[in-house]
Amino acid sequence: MNDFLFSIPQNIRVGAGSLKLLPDLAGELGKKKAYIISGPHLYKTGMVARCQEALNTAGIASECFTETEANPCTETVEKAKDGFLACGADFIVAFGGGSPLDVAKAVAVLVTFGGIITDYEGAGKVKGSVVPMIAIPTTAGTGSEVTAFSVITDHSKNYKFTISSPYLLPTYAILDPELICTVPRKTAAACGVDAMVHAMEAYISRAASPFSDMFAEKALKLIGANIRNYVADRTDQEACAAMLVGSLFAGIAFSHAKLGDVHAMSHPVSAYFDVPHGVANAILLPTVIDFNMSAAADKYYFIYSAITESPMEEKDFSPNMLGAELRILNHQLGIASSLSEAGVKSDQFEAMAEDAMKSGNILVNPRQTTKSDILDLYNQAF
Repeated sequence: MNDFLFSIPQNIRVGAGSLKLLPDLAGELGKKKAYIISGPHLYKTGMVARCQEALNTAGIASECFTETEANPCTETVEKAKDGFLACGADFIVAFGGGSPLDVAKAVAVLVTFGGIITDYEGAGKVKGSVVPMIAIPTTAGTGSEVTAFSVITDHSKNYKFTISSPYLLPTYAILDPELICTVPRKTAAACGVDAMVHAMEAYISRAASPFSDMFAEKALKLIGANIRNYVADRTDQEACAAMLVGSLFAGIAFSHAKLGDVHAMSHPVSAYFDVPHGVANAILLPTVIDFNMSAAADKYYFIYSAITESPMEEKDFSPNMLGAELRILNHQLGIASSLSEAGVKSDQFEAMAEDAMKSGNILVNPRQTTKSDILDLYNQAF
């Protein structure tokens, strides 16, 4: 068994209609003005207004930044930071999917310590507490509300970099299944598979522990049993709640066990070709699962039994069935079957492989991986 440590320092509220608790949590922070960081879709659909209305009921003022894009970049972080400083806010509400939450964490660092966000790439660069945050995910996918990471794209280098610090953890998280019932189908599918990949890679990671396994296993069961229903009908409240909690548990799992080759390879796919993160993960997953079989096959039956619609006894299971099952799931969810179908060009594979090898996730992947392996995997997934 690996040595391990764990900490769950946050306060999390789960339940339908729990958005109404937002002013109570702001009151517990002792803050007076919120800076809501969100995205254009949530603004257009009136969701951001709902967030503001909840704050207004308690006399808490707010201003918004709603320009966060998928795969948010350094320029977006700078614009959001400037808005925070200009409006006189004293806390942040991160409202949306993984992208607004990533931007919120980056802004919290910059308004506290200054500089530019690339100064904080890697671990241990954030030296103390940042502006307090309340995270309200509106997708079931990233688990960013319970992870100590912010992932930002540097377009000048076609490179996605990660900031890692326990100080990035939001003080509070609200998981309200009513907020994810209007997610577009494609987004629901991509984010749902992203959460599944978090749980799966954490489960087979070299850094896995009994603690991370506990959360990964429950996440896989919740997501596997509900992702098809959720994508088919986002008004299914039980499926929405299960996906949100599964995503949360997966986030806790990978926070303590890290990830693997799928994430190491998917970040360059998104950085070079702007493919949504969850889509890149979903396409790469079956190929990487096949690659890892020789090193992690002992855990494949549990994963298979958690996600399959055709359960079988373990004596009848072969580890190569898992990759095939994942390809079927991608097809059922309407996700592209190959990198080429997603718009990726193979002439960038060499540079993408270089970037993938810089990821610390490579080091905990169950099977040792070289740059040559990465190139081969990209070509197989192409």
